[in-house]
Amino acid sequence: MIGVFLIFYGAIMTISPTCILHVAQAWSTDSLEISALRIIRGSLIDSMNNLKSWSKGDPCTSNWTGIFCYPAPKDGYLHIRELQLLKLNLSGTLAPELGLLSHLEILDFMWNGIHGTIPKEIGNITSLKLLHMNNNSLSGQIPPELSRLPILYHFLVDNNNFSGYLPPELASLPSLKILQLDNNNFSGSSIPASFSNMTMLVKLSLRNCSLQGAIPDLSQIPRLGYLDLSWNQLKGPLPSKLSIDITTIVLSHNYLNGTIPLTFSGLPKLQKLSLANNLLTGSVPSSIWQNMTFNTNDTLLLDFQNNSLTDISDDYSPPANVTILLYGNPVCDSENQLDIVHFCQLKTISEASRNSTKSKIMCRRCPVDKDYEHNPLSPMQCLCTVPLGVGFRLKSPGISDFRSYINDFEINLTSLLHLFVYQLYIDSFIWESGPRLNMQLKLFPSNVSVFNVSEILRLRGMLAGWEITLSDVFGPYELLNFTLGSYASDIPDTSESGLSKNALVGILVGAVAGAIAVSVAVTVLIMRRYRGYGAISRKRSSMRTSIKINDVKCFTFEDMARATSNFSNSTQVGQGGYGKVYRGTLVDGTPVAIKRAQEGSVQGSKEFSTEIELLSRLHHRNLVSLVGYCDEQDEQMLVYEFMPNGTLRDHLSAKCTEPLSFSKRLHIALGSARGILYLHSEANPPIFHRDIKASNILLDFKFVAKVADFGLSRLAPGHDAEGITPGHISTIVKGTPGYLDPEYLLTHKLTDRSDVYSLGVVFLELLTGMRPISHGKNIVREVKTACQCGLMFSIIDSRMNAYPSECMEKFISLALGCCHDETDVRPSMSEVVRELENILHMMPEDGTSEALVTDSSKIVSVSFVSSESSGADHLVSSGIPAVAAR
Repeated sequence: MIGVFLIFYGAIMTISPTCILHVAQAWSTDSLEISALRIIRGSLIDSMNNLKSWSKGDPCTSNWTGIFCYPAPKDGYLHIRELQLLKLNLSGTLAPELGLLSHLEILDFMWNGIHGTIPKEIGNITSLKLLHMNNNSLSGQIPPELSRLPILYHFLVDNNNFSGYLPPELASLPSLKILQLDNNNFSGSSIPASFSNMTMLVKLSLRNCSLQGAIPDLSQIPRLGYLDLSWNQLKGPLPSKLSIDITTIVLSHNYLNGTIPLTFSGLPKLQKLSLANNLLTGSVPSSIWQNMTFNTNDTLLLDFQNNSLTDISDDYSPPANVTILLYGNPVCDSENQLDIVHFCQLKTISEASRNSTKSKIMCRRCPVDKDYEHNPLSPMQCLCTVPLGVGFRLKSPGISDFRSYINDFEINLTSLLHLFVYQLYIDSFIWESGPRLNMQLKLFPSNVSVFNVSEILRLRGMLAGWEITLSDVFGPYELLNFTLGSYASDIPDTSESGLSKNALVGILVGAVAGAIAVSVAVTVLIMRRYRGYGAISRKRSSMRTSIKINDVKCFTFEDMARATSNFSNSTQVGQGGYGKVYRGTLVDGTPVAIKRAQEGSVQGSKEFSTEIELLSRLHHRNLVSLVGYCDEQDEQMLVYEFMPNGTLRDHLSAKCTEPLSFSKRLHIALGSARGILYLHSEANPPIFHRDIKASNILLDFKFVAKVADFGLSRLAPGHDAEGITPGHISTIVKGTPGYLDPEYLLTHKLTDRSDVYSLGVVFLELLTGMRPISHGKNIVREVKTACQCGLMFSIIDSRMNAYPSECMEKFISLALGCCHDETDVRPSMSEVVRELENILHMMPEDGTSEALVTDSSKIVSVSFVSSESSGADHLVSSGIPAVAAR
């Protein structure tokens, strides 16, 4: 065995002033999988190989678990330089005692299930350089106290649940280079004007953060190379001046207006300018690329789709390196613009894979006793060499197209590793959500067949120890793996270099003893407290092999019974085909919803593991988050965040005493559509939901819609043998009657438009309050018939508050378009989202206007003042008449 991982999978919580980390597990592995771990580097563990001796005994190789705490010295400070625990299924909250780690430079807890707030005490760690906590469940306000970190230069907390305001104090971080806060919810907050003072900033990414207001002046940030403010509610003009170093400007899906500034033509390094889905007017600029020099791999993407651009120059002939997208602009409707038709087609740009342009030389075959291969970049291309494999990921790159930066990256990395450029070969790279860049690299020896052992240890030590710093444009990185391959048997046992074996044995024995003592105490408490279901508990005490999946916590049956008062009927909140749903409260006070599989719904362990792994990858504010799971011998449960306002169906029921206003219904429709759009276009891999219905749309305490229940979900189709992506999946029909796509029923071909149909039925429920099928009547047919007879407003839910007639008409039209019998006629989910955004944009801001009371025989004019006159609900003022439903 090459190394051993020490995995901290328990809670990072305040157990006592002398305990920062809680619960440890160790096992052996054949490869150095750094992606799953960063060891604490300090006086306790100096290197990964120090733990090798742990793999010699049965306790470690049999998933031994115990209590493991690192006590603080008497001076109150832990002398730890790096604390990186990545993708370890950590849960619980962060302890304020983390602020005692006064020597800490790197704090990295990415891709875990940590919840609660960031302790303000972290602002006391003045040596901190990197703070990475993205892809967790952290919430609350980002502490302004973090502005006290004088040398912090990377702050990544994207994909969490932060709320409150965006702290202007962050602008006081004098060394900050990357600020990445994507996919949080700073609802109602604006981008602080003080951010213009962040003179060292290289990348600013605030995508999908519910930000409002105008974009501040960013012209005083001289090195800004990457700006992403997309998927917010920003208004006002585009920034007129930005750094000449900028490569990426993404401002799409906002409410920005005005014209596209001509100053964008003075940005020589620009790779991507995305202004799609805004309210821009005027001409399509023709000068943006004029001051640029294009090499072979240089590209420029100009995405202006879905705006109100009306004019274009007569001679609009960009070079081949430039891609322009104009779909959805009035300029594409002009009969005189036939020469730009190729710019007006609806397109999706995907990153192209790198194709090697090196000519191949015929060489003799290499020996087969080791992993020999030829280095295509070497001056001695026919020399048989044994490379090292390296999995490498750029966590926050400041570029959009890597191809034109490949040479810079190769020079940068090899110079830091003290290698020749030809020793590094980029085998492949792929963009992942974030965006992050995943690369598979090969390191070849220089003009000899194999690396010597000291060189392997040197390279591994530099990469695994985070001892290199890439250029700012590439941002921070993480080592995913370091594959030794044929060299594995040559690496000596270095376990004696750190803690002695006696010390490790002492720690192990003490931990085992502590584990036994704790186990006995816990057993006694459980037997006393849960005698009522002792027989059931014993029945289920035999656990399956623990499923290790990122971002979700494994609960025991006892945990679930304790959370639900032994599954009391008083805690049951619902029941479906999967089983019963209970409201529970975890030991830390977190409310959760627990779905308990009924007999006949229990899957095999492998299938259940696959489903949890799929769910754990989904992170979006309009999707219900998976907190954890329970998988015992005859019990399977899924634990989700609890939605206090129940299902959408509950609020459309005739029994609901407080009916939803039209404004809330629109926001619920938009939130649901955004959640499904994420599944279709941003989940990795993409997913078709297959069971969208009102009871699978849940509402949080602010009535934010979250799509739930992916029990019937299917992965979207991948490439076939010829590299072609089919548009459907052939599958057995499953779903809920009334919501099923008619073509799916007939052909068994599931597509993304099948989900569009089901969501369209939900929209009709929002409009009418009816069920999809009731007393033999089908909601789609009933609404179509009413519209054809000119009785559109007669079927609107009579309990709804007043609404603007034009907005209502557009919403009905969209819902019926989604429910069209022919798949190809239905809009895509991105078009649904855009149309709902447009309808919300039309809503009157102050809620005061003329209203029409509709009747089958007369129309009477009255006036009203809506109770929903919230500036947060409506975007711009409008003079559209409103309709008060009967």
